[in-house]
Formats: sequence, structure tokens, C-alpha cells
Amino acid sequence: MRRSARRARSARLGDTAIAAVTVVALGCGVWLLDSGAGTHTPPQPAAAEGRPEPGGERLAAHALAPSVPTRIRIPAIRVNAPLMGLALTRSGSLDVPPARNRNLAGWYQSGTMPGETGTAIVAGHVDNTEGPAVFYDLGALKRGARIEVDRADRSVAVFTVDAVEVYAAHDFPDQKVYGAAPRPELRVITCGGGYSKATGYLGNVVVFAHLTGSR
Repeated sequence: MRRSARRARSARLGDTAIAAVTVVALGCGVWLLDSGAGTHTPPQPAAAEGRPEPGGERLAAHALAPSVPTRIRIPAIRVNAPLMGLALTRSGSLDVPPARNRNLAGWYQSGTMPGETGTAIVAGHVDNTEGPAVFYDLGALKRGARIEVDRADRSVAVFTVDAVEVYAAHDFPDQKVYGAAPRPELRVITCGGGYSKATGYLGNVVVFAHLTGSR
């Protein structure tokens, strides 16, 4: 299996300090390599999706009380997946959901819970040996799209996408992605950034979003 990896320098996610986090996913590119589907790589973000929205950013909602997230939904790209808790491995990297389950994502359970103040992290596979996985179409997401996170207290945290960007592994902006935030924010991360048969994916797609409502 291959990694699309980048270690974050000492960054704070909510109230928890992380000395080193490796982004994201084991198994990236395995399906493309095994199937010869290298010409059908996942969609990558357009440059316009990373630019600030004309006329200013949508207003943020008030932070929610902490509650464990249980499911993520992104209607625009037909994502509806359960969430499992992710910890750090012995090497200090972020663990990932089991690759065999294509419709499963994870959240960093020692960091900020989605909906509370800070930067919450969700990660998932782009593919596995059988084909596209939960975040295969993440790069096609547009600014302004809705992300919903179901929580254990039966509330739903609603986020609005601010930007969708792709970064090479060697130039990953640690602080921008993982840094502490004064309001409830969400990062959704998967592999991306081009594909090489020799090494798999060359970087990561990152979705930036902030809390705009709840129900």
C-alpha cells in the first residue's frame, strides 16, 4: 500500500496539540495501478475554488456543545458515510479507516469535534483495490457546497465550503490546514494532487469549511 503523506509541525487542533500528523490515506492509487485506470484519476479542484468568494464570506454560526460525530453527508458529491474515530499511530501519523470499507470516513478523535470551536479533521480514502472510495469525488466539490455532520446528541452540524485546494506532499501548508481556528471549522482530506504509477498519489485534496448552521 502507498501513502500520500505530510507531517504537520506542532499544530493545535482545538484543545489538543499534535506533534506530527501524516495526511491521509493508506492504499491511495492501488486501484488505479492494479486496474490500469491511470487515465481516470479522481477530479482535482479548479483554481477558482481556492480563491476567496467575491463579496465576502458567509456568516459563521455559533459553536455547538461537544458531541461525537457519527456520519458525514456531502450531497453535491453523493457522500453519505459513517464516521469512525481515528487516533495517531506509534510513528505519530494519523491512522485511517480500514481500506476494505469503501464507504467509511474517520475523524481525529483527540482533536476538535465537528461543530465546536476549533479545527476538526475528517479523512478518508480516495480508492482501494476494488475501485473508488468515499472521497473519490472530493476534488469536484465547489465553494458554497454543504457538508452535514450527524452527531451523537442527535444534532446536525451544517458546514459551508470556503475553498477546495490541492497540495503537493512536499509543499503541504501545515498551519493553514491544521492550525487553530477561533470559530468552528472543518477540514476534509483525501489523496490527490496527480498520480504516478511509481508512487501513487502525489499530494492531497483539502476541503476548507466553516459552521453556518445546525438543526
